[in-house]
Amino acid sequence: MLRFFVAPLLFAGVLASCAPRQQTQTADQLVTVTPMLVKVSDAAPRGGQVTIQGRYLGGPTIGKVRLGADDRGEGGYVFPPSAVVSWTDSQIVLTIPADAPIGGSWLFVEVGGKQSTGLPYSVRQ
Repeated sequence: MLRFFVAPLLFAGVLASCAPRQQTQTADQLVTVTPMLVKVSDAAPRGGQVTIQGRYLGGPTIGKVRLGADDRGEGGYVFPPSAVVSWTDSQIVLTIPADAPIGGSWLFVEVGGKQSTGLPYSVRQ
């Protein structure tokens, strides 16, 4: 009798181990493609708008735009969420805040921790 009772329990354990597990994924795990910048609008002054076009740009909840970074995307100024006018997977429109650095530098987009290719950009006086 013990033999007949143990076999179904073992079978149930095997089935349970094959069932998909519920896992919470972070933004880093969801982003699998490196964002790519294709084009950025002409230089604009503080208070003006900058339009960034590209691919795999994500959205404002998992992305950020960095200006004034070096050519490796390090350092610089991160646009605050309030600067976002619109953000789609292929285009970002931002208002340049009053405290953004003036002058030429590099522009990068980070999506879920993955950094885009960079483009040179300049904020005018």
